[in-house]
Amino acid sequence: MRAAGAGMAAVVASLALLPLLAQAIAIDKMRQLAAKNNVTCILVFGDSSVDPGNNNRLQTTMKSNFLPYGRDFFNGHPTGRFCNGRLATDFIAEALGYTKAIPAFLDPKLTRSELLHGVSFASAASGYDDFTANISSVLPVSKQLEYFLHYKLHLSKLVGGKKAEDIINNAVFIMSMGTNDFLQNYYLDPTRPKQYSLQAYLTFLISCMSRDIQEMHRLGARRLVIVGVPPLGCMPLVKTLMDTKTCYQDYNKISFSFNFLIRRKLDSLRKSIGLKTSFVDAYAVIQDAINRPNRYGLTETSKGCCGTGTVEYGDTCKGLTTCSEPEKYVFWDAVHPTEKIYKIVALKAIASFDENLLA
Repeated sequence: MRAAGAGMAAVVASLALLPLLAQAIAIDKMRQLAAKNNVTCILVFGDSSVDPGNNNRLQTTMKSNFLPYGRDFFNGHPTGRFCNGRLATDFIAEALGYTKAIPAFLDPKLTRSELLHGVSFASAASGYDDFTANISSVLPVSKQLEYFLHYKLHLSKLVGGKKAEDIINNAVFIMSMGTNDFLQNYYLDPTRPKQYSLQAYLTFLISCMSRDIQEMHRLGARRLVIVGVPPLGCMPLVKTLMDTKTCYQDYNKISFSFNFLIRRKLDSLRKSIGLKTSFVDAYAVIQDAINRPNRYGLTETSKGCCGTGTVEYGDTCKGLTTCSEPEKYVFWDAVHPTEKIYKIVALKAIASFDENLLA
């Protein structure tokens, strides 16, 4: 009986290692593809889902360069990431073998070697609609692209014009935003609803995204990864405001519709300008984590780890106590996911990095 019990324990242990093995295989495959196709670095645009601290340098209230943010980052250091630790883009960069954390382009301590390995121009509270960024005095995509031009100049001075162009042409560009266009803009500020019906606003956002992508392509982007919007109705803050214990489905439907339109536009751009693209379905990842928490070792899907977990984020999370095991939570604050979820999103992205994107 003991031998049988030991055998069963070994089988269970082996099964537990299977997801880790699958992850290692996916990362190894992607790293080989990246090396084979001369992928140089990662360049990031977007909102708080990918801002490692650019907002620290801006006159805005949308900041997180204080504890408890960053409590699980290296040395427990708050960087300006709206998370307890690292973001999905950090894990993607690490998987590619470049760096363990993508730096903010506006970081005054940015080094020459970091310039070569990739940076983020993202700004928390930004969106596809420039008006979204203006509400919070942060960087719209147009300004992020302007800083990208500065990056190109720095790179040219560092390695020469030809080498700089090669680095940019062989980089993976990542865009992650859209949440604030709805939660900070359309559903909160009266300006856009007076100008657009909800469906017309979705169309407008897609046109903004298309314009920005085409500008990126003109400036040298050849590979682009777009991260879709999460299930907005499942955010603890939204559930609190809507006074519901389950995900607010009206907002989730908007997220789903918007993601569908993003994918359709990416298909169109792939054909019209020859851009290599990939879509990361953050909606599906987070929805699955909420619906099947045991699969991911999660126990808390309805509230954040910071404070009450129902309304606090950014400034209102400052200095508050947090849960003891954020790795068991879907949400870090009432809006943003935990490092654990960002790692799962990163693995989903890595699995999508195939020959179509990297070749």
